Amino acid sequence: MSMFQIFNISGSAVSANSQRLNVVASNLANVDTVAGPDGSVYKARQVVFQTHLVGARDGMTPPDAAAAGVKVTNITEDNTPGRRVHDPKHPKADAQGYVTYSNVNSVEEMVNMIAASRSYQNNVEVMNTAKVLLQKTLQLGQ
Repeated sequence: MSMFQIFNISGSAVSANSQRLNVVASNLANVDTVAGPDGSVYKARQVVFQTHLVGARDGMTPPDAAAAGVKVTNITEDNTPGRRVHDPKHPKADAQGYVTYSNVNSVEEMVNMIAASRSYQNNVEVMNTAKVLLQKTLQLGQ
């Protein structure tokens, strides 16, 4: 594997975790949303990652063909029922006096955000380290 493939691998992880952070931000923004006029409520979304080959070119054979990176293959909705709170005075309450809120768990989303943020930071650090190593290698030739 060449040093340049490190940028492809870490770059794919940075891109995937950027999408993950956007989904987490959307989930956190909708923690306390209630069902709309059609009765549907916001459902928590999760990012699905998949390993894929990065840096492959025609005519290359494994193991030189590519390295494994990551990509987002899907964003799924959590179908667990939303939180129901008895509040008969709420304008969105149903006939029994219950208000349906989104199924987003703020604690789980904060943990997910911290994990995605650290993964993002670690991959940026990998790219910075690879850049420094390549610069040092170039300086050896001077």
